[in-house]
Amino acid sequence: MFNDASILVTGGTGSFGHTFIPMLLERYNPKRVIIFSRDEMKQWEMAKKFEGDSRVRFFIGDVRDRERIYRALDGVDYVVHAAATKIVPTAEYNPFECVKTNVIGAMNLIDACIDKGVKKVVALSTDKASSPINLYGATKLTSDKLFVAGNSYAGGHDTRFAVVRYGNVMGSRGSVIPFFVSIKDRGVLPITDARMTRFMISLEQGVELVWHAFEDMEGGEIYVKKIPSMKVTELARVVAPEAKQEEVGIRPGEKLHEQMIGAEDAYYTYEYPEHFKILPAINSWDKDANRIKDGKKVPEGFVYASDNNAEWMSDDTLKTWLDANWEKIGAI
Repeated sequence: MFNDASILVTGGTGSFGHTFIPMLLERYNPKRVIIFSRDEMKQWEMAKKFEGDSRVRFFIGDVRDRERIYRALDGVDYVVHAAATKIVPTAEYNPFECVKTNVIGAMNLIDACIDKGVKKVVALSTDKASSPINLYGATKLTSDKLFVAGNSYAGGHDTRFAVVRYGNVMGSRGSVIPFFVSIKDRGVLPITDARMTRFMISLEQGVELVWHAFEDMEGGEIYVKKIPSMKVTELARVVAPEAKQEEVGIRPGEKLHEQMIGAEDAYYTYEYPEHFKILPAINSWDKDANRIKDGKKVPEGFVYASDNNAEWMSDDTLKTWLDANWEKIGAI
């Protein structure tokens, strides 16, 4: 699909982009990979890694800037939308800014992709968009709805939109593992709540889910990867076995457990060997055989959350992952 194609990644200098771009260049031979983001310093640092590769281009811009997006999308075939304001407490204290990026930015991108004839768009979502209790989650749920409805909004245009949703990305910037690693020598790790659980997914698994969405999508699907859970106390013990754990209380807008599929979504959700797929409720698309394929309908009231998960990550599995990624985590 991506051979000799032009792909643009919004927010491409983030953790996802740093994994997606090398994997894309290794597996495929795209014509162009455009990294669209607003931080010139991050672009300058990232460009060093791809020096001499004429396929990789950098484009300073913000998804809030509608005209800049239109210019960036000239000749683009596929888009991965990773740009977002995503730190939960930051969003709580800066709600207007979060809405501008996560909601208005999504609207700008949808319009521009349709008008520029982009073939397919996959937007990255989050567990926090399922039954949201914080502003970040509410804006990402809104964004998800916009991308799903974008397939109807496109009218007679061929642009198709889908969403991928996953939980805590191991080793990503701002996530709990790099935070614990950075302070483990202090001897004390802050635990917001000893009961807290989180889904665990690697960046590489996230990239694979995005590729699957591009290949499988008809338009409007939300793809949810099946991944293991882990208690935060156990995660902290693996990262820093000698450190004391100190309970400090849940932060503003933080959930005790992550949820990726709520009971309300169960009516439209199908199960597959390695993922779930939430189909659009609009236009009776949830009954479309081309979207369902070989999926099995989940039971009524089904909830996919990190505390009721059938699969749990062992200490040894996490330790093996940490050993393989320690240098990368330390550089974050």
